[in-house]
Amino acid sequence: MNRRTLTSATVCLLLLLCAVGLAQHGKGRRKQPPPKGTVCGDPTVTCKTSAQFEAHDLPFQIPPRAVIWESEPFYAVILKSVAAPNDDCEKFIPESEREQAQGLFPHNKVFASRCAEPGSLYYTNVKPDVRFMAVYAGRTRAQADALLAQVKATGKFPDANLRRMSIGFNGT
Repeated sequence: MNRRTLTSATVCLLLLLCAVGLAQHGKGRRKQPPPKGTVCGDPTVTCKTSAQFEAHDLPFQIPPRAVIWESEPFYAVILKSVAAPNDDCEKFIPESEREQAQGLFPHNKVFASRCAEPGSLYYTNVKPDVRFMAVYAGRTRAQADALLAQVKATGKFPDANLRRMSIGFNGT
């Protein structure tokens, strides 16, 4: 074999090995899930998000042009709930009650669920036939336990309980 043929064969072999290596490298990769939106739990701090929220919503960061987006998991203290069939959008905790509760927890957003409609928020880990009022309790169980103790100390919400949840946005 002459030198030129040997060089060509070596180059071809190296290119083939590189191609196989790149193919193997890409095989193990899985598509990363989209990041979760950060919850804006302190109503005294501006939430940097592209979405508009109602006063009763718990805002979270949604990037521009997002159609369906979910928040990071968080803890909430459920202050009050009412039974409401899915088709009865007239049953929910009145805004005046939410505002009174907000006055008790100025640095933790008090939020309330409403009827699920296109473009509105939904909350995970809650029954679909219940509307609730809750206060943001933080990312960790320790933060949530501390806020639950604070809520119980008010004496206004004897049935208060913790819930780990997330928020979903469906803008379709």
